[in-house]
Order: sequence, then structure tokens, then C-alpha cells
Amino acid sequence: MRYSKSVQWWLFTGVLMVFFQIIIGGITRLTESGLSITKWEVVEGTLPPVSEAAWIEAFELYKKTPQYTEINEGMSMSDFKFIYFWEYIHRFWARLMGMVFLLPFLYFVYKKRMDGPLLKRLGVVIVLAGLAATFGWIMVASGLIDRPWVNAYKLSLHLMIALSVYVVLLDTGLFAAAVKPLRFDVKPLRQLFLGFAGLVVLQLFLGGVMSGMKAALVFPTWPDIRGEYLPSILLDGSQWNTDNFNLYDQNLFMPALIHFLHRSTAYVLAGIGFVFCYRMYRLGAANEDRIAVRLSVVTLIVLLLQVILGIITVLMSVGKVPVLWGVLHQAVAIVLLSTLVYSFFTIRIGNK
Repeated sequence: MRYSKSVQWWLFTGVLMVFFQIIIGGITRLTESGLSITKWEVVEGTLPPVSEAAWIEAFELYKKTPQYTEINEGMSMSDFKFIYFWEYIHRFWARLMGMVFLLPFLYFVYKKRMDGPLLKRLGVVIVLAGLAATFGWIMVASGLIDRPWVNAYKLSLHLMIALSVYVVLLDTGLFAAAVKPLRFDVKPLRQLFLGFAGLVVLQLFLGGVMSGMKAALVFPTWPDIRGEYLPSILLDGSQWNTDNFNLYDQNLFMPALIHFLHRSTAYVLAGIGFVFCYRMYRLGAANEDRIAVRLSVVTLIVLLLQVILGIITVLMSVGKVPVLWGVLHQAVAIVLLSTLVYSFFTIRIGNK
């Protein structure tokens, strides 16, 4: 079935909106705004506080959280409104995405502009989106009781679920747009691509954990990790215990481990990514496939940019993680993931 341009534009609008939702989520995390709204109100929470009394009520609820009592005690109302703004925008954008998805979806179903294969893909998107929303609240709730911030592991899982929504929706958009496969035998690229993509997924998860643990603040140096390439604390067998994994905010072991793993994975990822892009470029050039050539060049440029942004973010994380650099680092990571989704789509359908 050939899908109309309106269906295609609708799908790619959704892709763009999910992209910005993940970026807004990153800003919310870096500004420590995620715990400012202490209730999960699907309908009533659509509008922010509009009266002074409503703002006072919201602020009083926030004052009961560990984040306020342990970190932000004495915060002014204007500072509270700032962090409230980002969490509100994050939730409002999610609601807006729901409306942008639902209304055209019902219209296209009524007009019979979508068939079974497309509806099955969209069904996966709906399930993942619901899971992301549910886990988002579970993540927020983890910082409202005992700890003054959300659990780093739950934060990273929430990020991975959100990225899954993005990946499946982008793949669905490419399917609806009938993107053509590469014009050569893709088997030589398949195994290398899977290794490259697998490392990207691992690196995204490690990046989420690193952000949640604020590990960059502990070791804001490069290429060494505060004078060491392998932190000595990782060589101490007594440090490898359950308490250090769970109570990561009370020791240096987990920040050091995550920092080391994130850096090491980045180096391996850059190497494998370079080989993948080089081989795709050579095969594309030999077969006069300009899409493959361009895709390989773009992927390599994005990969190198991501490495540079990662280094800058670490070096700038003295006392506080820089919001601008942290957000740029996350945004380019999603762009890199997008190039891989496109590559995977063309390689997959090229094998059929």
C-alpha cells in the first residue's frame, strides 16, 4: 500500500516531537527540575498554577521532598518557578504529543489510509509510549521519598524506553515513505553494523546512568580520570559490593566505574564506527550509490562531533554539569542513533 503524504508528514512530525521531548527531558534532568511537580495529574495537571495561592500550594508540596530539605532548603519562589517550568513543559509536551498522535490517527483510520502492517507498527509505538509515561512517574517517585534526586538506573531505563519510541516511530516513518534499500550487497556490512549499533545502545544506557549519578562532577578531567586511566578504586576488591551499587551517591566506586566504562566504550565505539563508515563509503562509491556515500560521511561526522562534545562536557563539569553542553551531547547522540536507524532500515530491506 502506498501511504499518502499526509500520513508520512504526520509520522515524521511525531518523530520530531519525540526528539524534542527527549531533549526537554535532558534539560529537566540537568536543571534538577524533575521533582518540582510532586503529583501525577493526567487531566488537572494540564494547566500550571495560575494564582498565587496555587503556586504556594505547589511550593509547599515540594518543600516536603528530600530534594528541598537536603539540597534546596531556602529556595525562593522565583527559583522554584524556574524548575517547575521545565518539568511542566516536559509533561505538557508529552500531552501535546498524545493529541498530535491520536486525532490524525483516528482520522486516517476512518479514511482507510493505513493498512495492517502500518497499524501493527503503530501499535508497538503506542505500547512503548505508554510504558515510557508509566516508567517516567516511577522514576520521579523514586526521588520523592528517600533520596533528593531520581534513581540513576531508573532514569537511564526511562531514557532507553523513550529512545525506543523514537527508533520505532522513525523506522515506521521510513517504512511509510518507502525508502529504498542500498544498491549493493549489504551482507559485508551486516555484522559490523550490528556491533556498531550494539555499542551505541550500550553507550546510551551508560550515558544515562552517568548523568543520573552526576559522575562527570566527580572526575572532570580528560584524557585521564583525575590522574589515572584506570581508577585505583576499581582495583580494590572490597569495593565490589551490593551496597556500593545501590548507594552510589555515598561512595566514589560507582561514579568511577560508570565514568571508566563510558569513556572506554566511547573509544571502542569510535574505532568500530570509523571502520563501518569507511566500508560503507567504499562499497557505496564502487556501486555508485550516492545515498550510501552520503550516509557514511554524515554518520562519521556526527560520531566525531559526539566524541568532541563528550570531552567538552566532562571538562566543563566543574562544580555543575553545564546544561548547554550536556544537552548538545544528548542531542547529537540522538542524531547518531537516527543515522543508524536509517542504515539499519536500508540494510534490512536490502537483505529481503
